[in-house]
Amino acid sequence: MTQYFSKISLPMMLMMIVTLGACSDAVDETETAGTSVRAAEATAGPAAAAIEANGLIGARDEMRLSFKTGGIVRRIAVQEGEAVRKGALLAELDLTEIQAQAEQALQMAEKAGRDLERGERLYADQVISLESLQNLRTQAAIANAARDAARFNLGYSRIVAPRDGVVLRKLVEERELVPPGQPVVVLGSADRGYVVRLAVADREIVRIAKGDAARIRVDAYPGVELKGVVNEVSSAADPRTGLFPAQIRLDSMPDIRLASGLVANVTIEPTHSSDVQYTYVPVSAIVEGEGRTASVFVIDGTIARKRLVRVGFIRDEQVALAEGLKPGERVVTEGALYLVDGERIRIVDGATGAATAASKAR
Repeated sequence: MTQYFSKISLPMMLMMIVTLGACSDAVDETETAGTSVRAAEATAGPAAAAIEANGLIGARDEMRLSFKTGGIVRRIAVQEGEAVRKGALLAELDLTEIQAQAEQALQMAEKAGRDLERGERLYADQVISLESLQNLRTQAAIANAARDAARFNLGYSRIVAPRDGVVLRKLVEERELVPPGQPVVVLGSADRGYVVRLAVADREIVRIAKGDAARIRVDAYPGVELKGVVNEVSSAADPRTGLFPAQIRLDSMPDIRLASGLVANVTIEPTHSSDVQYTYVPVSAIVEGEGRTASVFVIDGTIARKRLVRVGFIRDEQVALAEGLKPGERVVTEGALYLVDGERIRIVDGATGAATAASKAR
């Protein structure tokens, strides 16, 4: 051993001492820097979870047009998706029976009119009584009313467009027998914009009010988010489904083509929930929990302090905390599972990977 060291020159020994000292300093620096973590700042948000629902997009003015009387459909003059102008013929019934009824009512009215004229002359000659004359007047009035009703029904045996629009759906075909009032054509007018029609449960309808803001995402346009406002809230449930209808008016219209029937995913932010604020942190900041109680690591200078918090609800990738943390405080998000209370840390910038002291980051 002595012979080995005798072969090492003095300069080589000095170099080894310097190298060992550098390694020792690097180890000490690593130990004092602390555990590398990533952090996020807690933010404020509404104290109630947003309402999630699905609905269908449709024209704001969507008219279900029908015939006043029943009969056989003679003609459907339009196709689905066709643009029509106000007054254009959409559909009409076979008028054979309806015209015959109108003609019969006209003839009855004319006969009642002739009978009344003859009765007026006979009454003037004192041949009939006043009561008989009054009966003739009543019969004439009834006949005239029946004539007017037949003319009215004849006029509504044709469906014309009440305004410019687009034919959304044809609900019957030619030669079908339809009863009075059955929808035949659905006409939509895009001039007044689009709406989203949806239905929600009872526990959600009581939280929705007119004017609540809504965000709408359409499956047909991934990544596009529309803005809207609740403009109709039903106070009665649909007896078939037990759900309460609601409607959202679309405010922002990006350069996309909408069509009635598109499926929409709706997120409604109830206005009253903004009166009370919760503290929001990323889900990754929660290290352990039981029931509504959980723990997070709060950054105190270069030290991570473990703190109990009370969870309100989880929304997407965020956890709303009812108690234990204030907006603006910073919490550990990555690396929290490997920390202990009071451990020294250093924050790593997620964008550049550069390490900065927690005290400087604050």
